[in-house]
Amino acid sequence: MDQPRHDIDWRDMGAGLRVPVSRRFDDPFYSLDNGLAETRHVFLSGNDLPARFRPGFHIAELGFGTGLNLVAAALAWAAAGTQGPLTFTSFEAFPLSGHDARAALAAFPEAAPLTDAIARALDNDGRIETPTLSARIVMGDARRTVPAWDGMADAWFLDGFAPARNPELWEPALLQAVAAHTAPEGTCATYSAAGHVRAALADAGFAVARLPGYGRKRHMTIGRMA
Repeated sequence: MDQPRHDIDWRDMGAGLRVPVSRRFDDPFYSLDNGLAETRHVFLSGNDLPARFRPGFHIAELGFGTGLNLVAAALAWAAAGTQGPLTFTSFEAFPLSGHDARAALAAFPEAAPLTDAIARALDNDGRIETPTLSARIVMGDARRTVPAWDGMADAWFLDGFAPARNPELWEPALLQAVAAHTAPEGTCATYSAAGHVRAALADAGFAVARLPGYGRKRHMTIGRMA
């Protein structure tokens, strides 16, 4: 894969746990409290999942990171017993190496069934195909790849690094493209409650609300298309 790799440091959290931190954006890849619990609170509950799952459901994501959001969604899908595979498309400009993703996911025993597949996808063609999951990691700048995408998502996980550190993934034009690739009554969710993010989502056509965030974050944002 020719895409530049994401350089990381590791923050020691004690008890043998380490959290990956982006050198590029000086931001951890997930909550220092509990990354999987944060994903479930923000991206699953924020998109009213798994209640909205149905055959053919399609999740799209800005920022694949370690693959932890994919893990949470795939586990919820399998537990729900919905017919057929979950479709999951993630847009990532600076992918981790498979080795680093494997090391990060080692902190979450529930991720074990998908860890090898995620590591292989990051090191190869970005695809994961199982009986219950059809996933694709689209490499490159989302400001180009999302507008060029031919898909429509039922739910978006907006998971770029903090807007102050990674403003490119929160630009109004990109969020307009997100809205244009959202199915009717589709939703989005993000840990960010920044005013300019909420305003850009509202301008793009989402009905936006602010909800309690996870852990140290007081608020998060959700949106729904008319």
